[in-house]
Amino acid sequence: MHIPDGFIAPQVTVPAYGVAGVLWATGIDRLRRTLEPEAVPRLAVATAVAYALMLVAIPLPGGTTAHITGVGMMAALFGAWQTFLSLSLVFLIQALMLGDGGITALPVNALCVGLGGGLAARGVLALVPWRVPAVFLAGWIGAVVPAVLVALVLGWQPRLAHTADGQPLYFPFGWAMTVPAIVLPHLLVGVADGMLAVMVWRVLGRKERR
Repeated sequence: MHIPDGFIAPQVTVPAYGVAGVLWATGIDRLRRTLEPEAVPRLAVATAVAYALMLVAIPLPGGTTAHITGVGMMAALFGAWQTFLSLSLVFLIQALMLGDGGITALPVNALCVGLGGGLAARGVLALVPWRVPAVFLAGWIGAVVPAVLVALVLGWQPRLAHTADGQPLYFPFGWAMTVPAIVLPHLLVGVADGMLAVMVWRVLGRKERR
C-alpha cells in the first residue's frame, strides 16, 4: 500500500518532509520522556512484527498491492506517537535496504500510514468501551484509513503535476481508479489486521492490564 519513489510530485514531497520532520522531532522527544524502560522490548517486538508484515505484499488487480500493516496493533499497545515513529523506522529500513517504498515518499508514507492510521486507531479505542471489539476495530480502521489517505494522495498527482497538454508527470491515475483499487481490498485486509491486533494485544498487552 505504501508509495514508492517517483510517484509523488515535489509539491507534495517537500512540505511533507517539513511536516514529518517537525513531528519526528516532537515524537522522539515525547518518546524519550514518557517511554518506560520495561516497555522497550515489547515496542521492539511489535515494530519487528510490523516490519515483517510490511514485507508481505498481496498482489491486486491493476498492479496495486495490499499489506497487513500492524498499525492498529501498534496503536493499541503504545499509542499514536509510538506508532508513527515505529512505522517511520520500518519505512526507512525498507527503503534503504530493500528498495521498497522510497526516500522521497518516506514522509508521505509515514504521515498517511503511521500518523493517520495511528490517530484513527486511537480514536476508535477511545470511543468504543468494550476492549476486545475496540482493539479489533482499531486494527481494521488502522488499515482502512491509511489506504484512503494513500489513494487520495496518489489520485491527486495527475491534477497537481502535468505537462501543458495534460500528461501526468508522476503518478498517472486519478481518484476514480486509485480509491476503489486501493481502498476496497483493504476493507478485507483490515479484518486480518483487526484479528492480528487482538492476538498481539492479548499477549504483549497482558502485563499492562495486570
